[in-house]
Amino acid sequence: MLEVEKLSSWYGEAQALHGVTLQVREGEVVTLVGRNGAGKTTLLRSLMGLHKQTEGRIELRGRDVSRLPAHRRARAGMGWVQDDRGIYATLTVEENLVLPPRVSDRAWSLDAVYDVFPVLADRRRAPGTTLSGGEQQMLAIARVLRTGASLLLLDEPSEGLAPVVVARIGQIIGQVKESGVGVLLIEQNVRFAATVADRHYLLAQGRIVDALDNDQFVARQQDLLEHLGI
Repeated sequence: MLEVEKLSSWYGEAQALHGVTLQVREGEVVTLVGRNGAGKTTLLRSLMGLHKQTEGRIELRGRDVSRLPAHRRARAGMGWVQDDRGIYATLTVEENLVLPPRVSDRAWSLDAVYDVFPVLADRRRAPGTTLSGGEQQMLAIARVLRTGASLLLLDEPSEGLAPVVVARIGQIIGQVKESGVGVLLIEQNVRFAATVADRHYLLAQGRIVDALDNDQFVARQQDLLEHLGI
């Protein structure tokens, strides 16, 4: 699904990522865990083609997208749910959902979205400005699924949300996985990450310093909490 090899990124002369290599398989949830400033969001921006100072190879479903602009990576099946959610405030929920173009035949229909996200069905005529944080997060995820993306890049989806909403986001990620979509999840909430992911990469100072399956991750959870300063 996603193959990243020796990806490096810079801000001017300051190097933010150092030869990052990782993989996300079809229907797999992989988390990238690290402290603030470790380079997690820079990595997502680099994968999406939004960060220009990069070197390395990025393959999506066997296709080299390393030199493609962001809009062509999106059309190739890469979908980004950014940390600020990017909801169009003056549009209704349904208008937000139908605005992005479909890029593949795996695109979710409105009926499928409303079945998985019933709160969005209830709020379909509501403008984006009236949604709670949890509703905005669900809308941001649903909007990407509507495009038919094969890879979902999620940036801190649990941040600032109530535990009951975080649990629901976890269930939704599970349903996305079952549909065959790969998920790369940026997350500082180690306990949440352990409930949704198959594998985990630990990022420190722009480098992958460890790769763990979920059993190893759970066994080292306390050490990871201390490493992250949580």
